[in-house]
Amino acid sequence: MGLIHLEREADGPPDGALVLLHGRGADERDLYGLLDMLEPERRLLGATARGPLSLPPGGAHWYVVRRIGYPDPETFNSTYAQLDRWLTDLLDERGIPADRTVVGGFSQGTVMAYSLAFGPSRPRPAGVIGLSGFMPIVEGFELDLDRARELPVAIGHGMLDPVIEVGFGRDARDRLQAAGADVTYRESPVAHTIDPAFLGSLRGWLAETLTPAGI
Repeated sequence: MGLIHLEREADGPPDGALVLLHGRGADERDLYGLLDMLEPERRLLGATARGPLSLPPGGAHWYVVRRIGYPDPETFNSTYAQLDRWLTDLLDERGIPADRTVVGGFSQGTVMAYSLAFGPSRPRPAGVIGLSGFMPIVEGFELDLDRARELPVAIGHGMLDPVIEVGFGRDARDRLQAAGADVTYRESPVAHTIDPAFLGSLRGWLAETLTPAGI
């Protein structure tokens, strides 16, 4: 299926999916360990995908960075189409509905997770995790925040982040709250990284967002 990726199987028939996308210069292994940390019960299929671009200074990328907040349109639109197709095929193959799927990421991966959640013609997910990222502004691409109403969104950002400053996290929070999303927001005294203390909160948030089907 399209993108290089890793899958973590559920202990039984999957009751949903958790999809995590890495940041700039990393790969599909970077967030793989978070699958068990966030969902130790293994009710869900876990998946991490690799960005299709190989760019300086190395590693995998989702788009060319020219200005923070504004992904390069040509590379973004190309990889978004590949990511959209990959996720659609993965869920179809495993028989998992989009509304039983949480998409999330770190840094560039957060940008792509927001794009999957609110991109044109995409189905609405069960929830979104955005860590140290931003909601993108891209020529020819527009987020549909009408679908954010009552959608669970968990956002974490470092107050000391020198790469994607905390104002981008606050902007995402404010825009999503204005659109009616159910936003959980945490700022931490860290730089451009994931605050381990936030992971415990995310574990509970994920369990509540994807309660077992039928309950």
